[in-house]
Amino acid sequence: MPITLNTISLKAIYFDFKAITKAGLAVSVVFSSIAGFLLGVTDLASLSGVVLLKLIIGGYCMVGASNAFNQVIEKDLDALMDRTKNRPIPSGRMESNIALIIAVVLTVLGIVLLYTINPKSAMFGAVSIFLYTSVYTPLKTVTSLSVFVGAFPGAIPFMLGWVAATNNFGIEAGTLFLIQFFWQFPHFWAIGWFLYEDYEKAGFFMLPTGKKDKGTAMQVILYTIWLIIASLLPVLGYTGQLYITPIAAVIVLLLGLWMLFYAIRLYQLRTAKAARTLMLVSVSYITLLQLVYIFDKFLR
Repeated sequence: MPITLNTISLKAIYFDFKAITKAGLAVSVVFSSIAGFLLGVTDLASLSGVVLLKLIIGGYCMVGASNAFNQVIEKDLDALMDRTKNRPIPSGRMESNIALIIAVVLTVLGIVLLYTINPKSAMFGAVSIFLYTSVYTPLKTVTSLSVFVGAFPGAIPFMLGWVAATNNFGIEAGTLFLIQFFWQFPHFWAIGWFLYEDYEKAGFFMLPTGKKDKGTAMQVILYTIWLIIASLLPVLGYTGQLYITPIAAVIVLLLGLWMLFYAIRLYQLRTAKAARTLMLVSVSYITLLQLVYIFDKFLR
């Protein structure tokens, strides 16, 4: 059927763009970058709104590009899974070539915007796209180590914000990276657990033992403990300009224990419901932790 103004719905285009870039995920990732940026600036008076806007738009472009490339690569596998079969490409609403063009345009725009902030930001953004699309995505059908590889690009945004604000990659940015790196494991293993059957249809290996068993649940607990330890490092005074007060550290610890409780519950129950709950708690945890860090910086 020929394309006319009557067959084109701007609303449909908008929703398909949101779907191909995974807008919900992209916004949460951009929030991590904003948090890192706020932690990196000296004070609110020195904050550059223009730079922050470039970070927000550039960050969304980078995440959106990664997701679009991912959906082009996995279009046939997405068609096999209930959670992804209605995405724009497998549902037939968008041609792969169109999605590829969107991905390329977003990549170029994102790198250019981040480069105008500083070259380091552009480099980390480019590395994130490369690792996500060229290493993590193809490994998902090969080995559960894909989650380990995927944790690297997943941990970059929090760190990227600091680099954008300071033009420096040091112990501070490394600590922010470490926090979000360890967070990736319980978060994505929880997703891999309650979506196990759906992932199995596409041949994705997401759980460390390959099964919904005590071994996987125990690793979720262990990585949650590592996450708690990493999150408390700034209170020790050895992470440069990144510092949190003892009061903030207590709050961060309580948040960590809250998440650890649900990690232990997964070990005890080993149900999809327990895994879904842990996933939701993990999202709340990382958001609240970042807010605690920010408020502690500006209210101390």
